[in-house]
Amino acid sequence: MEFFVLPSLGDRAIQQALLAALIAAGSFAAGQLAAKLLGPAILRRWRRGDAQEEARLAPPLCAIIRSAVALVLLIAASALRLDELAAQLLLAAATGLAAGLLARRIARGAGLAAGVAWLIGLCAFVGAMAGVLRGLEPLLEGLSAASLPVGSRRISLLGVLNGIVVVALLFAGTRLAIRLIGRSIEQARSLDHYQRVLIQKLVAVTLVVVAALMGIDLLGIDLTALAVFSGAFGLAVGFGLQKTFGNLLSGLILLMDRSVKPGDVIVVGDTFGWVNKIGVRAVSVITRDGKEHLIPNELLMTERVENWSYSSRDVRIRIPLGVGYDSDLDLAEKLMIQAATESARVLAAPPPNVWLRAFGERWVEYDILVWIQDPEQGVGNVQSDILGRIWRLFRENGITIPPPRRDVHIKSLPESWTDRRPDAGPSA
Repeated sequence: MEFFVLPSLGDRAIQQALLAALIAAGSFAAGQLAAKLLGPAILRRWRRGDAQEEARLAPPLCAIIRSAVALVLLIAASALRLDELAAQLLLAAATGLAAGLLARRIARGAGLAAGVAWLIGLCAFVGAMAGVLRGLEPLLEGLSAASLPVGSRRISLLGVLNGIVVVALLFAGTRLAIRLIGRSIEQARSLDHYQRVLIQKLVAVTLVVVAALMGIDLLGIDLTALAVFSGAFGLAVGFGLQKTFGNLLSGLILLMDRSVKPGDVIVVGDTFGWVNKIGVRAVSVITRDGKEHLIPNELLMTERVENWSYSSRDVRIRIPLGVGYDSDLDLAEKLMIQAATESARVLAAPPPNVWLRAFGERWVEYDILVWIQDPEQGVGNVQSDILGRIWRLFRENGITIPPPRRDVHIKSLPESWTDRRPDAGPSA
């Protein structure tokens, strides 16, 4: 079959490849036009008067018509018997694409899961390509012949596709294995929550490393050729990613020794809140203001950390208070204990206590000691509630709280100030 030779398009292979590309594009364009014209007409006859049902069925029906029309046109175009390999591959790829999309859409319409539908579409894609090329051998030969020289090696399209398939299978297999093993660990009742989290992270890291090594072996990558690169990469990791790996190891250590675990109430520097989760890089701490602080794991290993719920969730709060010297101190102590006992979050055991701390310059200094078991709910609201109750009880029982006062004693005045007194006579 002779073709019109374009002077600037080169040899016969390029001409046939362009023809195959035009046929493929025209087939899909015709399918799009047919779907636009036939889809609404079919739905109007099939679902008369049901606008919602027509709107729901329109996209899948148009997709089926588009792929089906394109597939029929491409199968008819295969009768041209293009003899150049590039043209055959383009036409076969377009036919396989149309067949795969049609099979996937039909599978989804039958109610199959998305993963199963994609698998069916992939099988249809490979089968259609093999059918157009009359077997898999021409397809493999064509993919292997399409290569690009890189240094002393040649990278073929078949090798690239093989690498993509290997990486995709390893990625999917690793994710599936991590999910299945994670579910098995979650069902292990002999382990607590934090031990299960630690084991899941270790298993995930191990599976990723194993998958990477398997991928290198299956792809046939020569590690000796990467010796210089790996050395430079290791040096970069040692300097540039030192903090990253330090935070990773610190997070694993925190999960192992359980010194800080999710749900604990901690104080790190000026940050007070409860631990939401321990990640690979940082610990999430939520404050009473609703702000989430991401504190690096390494900081919790090297800095001083107050853990209010490390061995027990019971926390004692100290509330200072001053009482006037002219008040009944015994009654004041009873009222302070009564106010602390009536507060909702204060524990009955250990009971609230009042300590006389010192006889101050203006008042008698007391410390009210109460215990709570939910520090993540805050301590300032407990102190505010108790002080409010004390204020009302003191007013009802005549107990005074002296206001702050400062006395200033002047030993002498300047003579100029004395001369300006109102009773001073006129100056000579």
